[in-house]
Amino acid sequence: MTKPLRLLAGGVGAALLLSACMGGTSDDGKDSAAGYDPAATVELTWWTGQTEEAEKVAEGLAAEYHAAHPNVTIKTSPGAPTTDDLLTKLSAGFAGGSYPDISYAYGNWAGDLGASGKTQDLTSYVQDPSFKWTEMPEAARTVATADGKVIGVPALVDNLAVIYNKAIFDKAGVGYPTDDWTWDDFRAAAKKLTDPATKTYGTAYSVSGSEDTTWHLWPLLWQNGGKILDGTKPAFNSDAGVKALETLRGMAVDDKSMYLDQTDEKYHPLFNSGRVAMIITGPWALLEIKEAKLSYGVSNLPGVNGDHQTVSGPDLWVLFDHDDANRAGAARDFIKWLTSAQTDAKWNLAVGNLPLRSSEQSTPEFAAYVKEYPGGQKFFDNLANAKQARPTVPGYEVLSRNVGDAIASVLQGKASPKDALDAAAQKSADAVVN
Repeated sequence: MTKPLRLLAGGVGAALLLSACMGGTSDDGKDSAAGYDPAATVELTWWTGQTEEAEKVAEGLAAEYHAAHPNVTIKTSPGAPTTDDLLTKLSAGFAGGSYPDISYAYGNWAGDLGASGKTQDLTSYVQDPSFKWTEMPEAARTVATADGKVIGVPALVDNLAVIYNKAIFDKAGVGYPTDDWTWDDFRAAAKKLTDPATKTYGTAYSVSGSEDTTWHLWPLLWQNGGKILDGTKPAFNSDAGVKALETLRGMAVDDKSMYLDQTDEKYHPLFNSGRVAMIITGPWALLEIKEAKLSYGVSNLPGVNGDHQTVSGPDLWVLFDHDDANRAGAARDFIKWLTSAQTDAKWNLAVGNLPLRSSEQSTPEFAAYVKEYPGGQKFFDNLANAKQARPTVPGYEVLSRNVGDAIASVLQGKASPKDALDAAAQKSADAVVN
């Protein structure tokens, strides 16, 4: 599974390096694959961004495609030591003229990649009825679109929900979370489930300042009626944003019911070892929870006035332009095949991820997935609650780091929500101006 690596948000340094490379060759609206000859001999470079297990699956699929299309050879590799490192490597490749035809990318990189001038414009291509674009969740399609242009195809879809340890709830005599819970319900349960004597916490939160810190705030912001941006102006420091962060601050500072993870990497193992009762996380956590043999349940996020919006963190296959119609066309055809319902069942479901397409719910592979990973159906259904997407604008990476630092400061009792968010908005203003 690749998903634990998703918690390593792309670094600001990489985003700044990428911005320095912007202004390269752009397609200026032209079709990169115009004049594509499907019979031409082509070699494609595919950076998968996968860990060893999933990389082997990717290599097998590339070989399967080559067997059906002998004129297309696909050079497959992870592309970098970790998924996080791909952005830096792509940035350097843009500067040096050496970059792949297809690369895995975190969705929060979309704005910067789209502004690089190196991506294919897939806007018309994905609208062809044969692509079945609308089978993919709306939030994922939105993330694949930067500055009005589709630059890639969703590679992975997910969302945040509550996973809870039934044994801790039973021991404390607390009722399990339901899909109707409010944040007050969540806070009250977290307080009851916290036991300083056994160092057991009701819940947990990352305070590393990474995207893992930031994107956990966005559902609360949206549920309270707030926005991340108003046009290109930071808007997360509204009354809705302050209320959202105050909800978390109360648990962390006043109740001390929230374990604060300085690294992103400790709260999942603590949950798996029975030291945290509830975590807000995604379907990528199910494999390790299964291996830990926990009795667990999954519920939708707590809500505000009946609004249980979640956030999805779709990742992408971004296609790059090399001014070669045959490479561009072959890359499109391969990704269309890879993300088809038939092939995706061999890819995402095989490595423990949610399916990309709604039509996959009726496949034997999905039935096997939900049997192997209890809670998988709940995460699939929760995609309907992913009604908004993180902005795909250049500079989101910088904004995310500023917000993450603000959240970390507040949850550690060093600042008030309003002061911290106001400072983050001021710091982020220039980064997201187009």
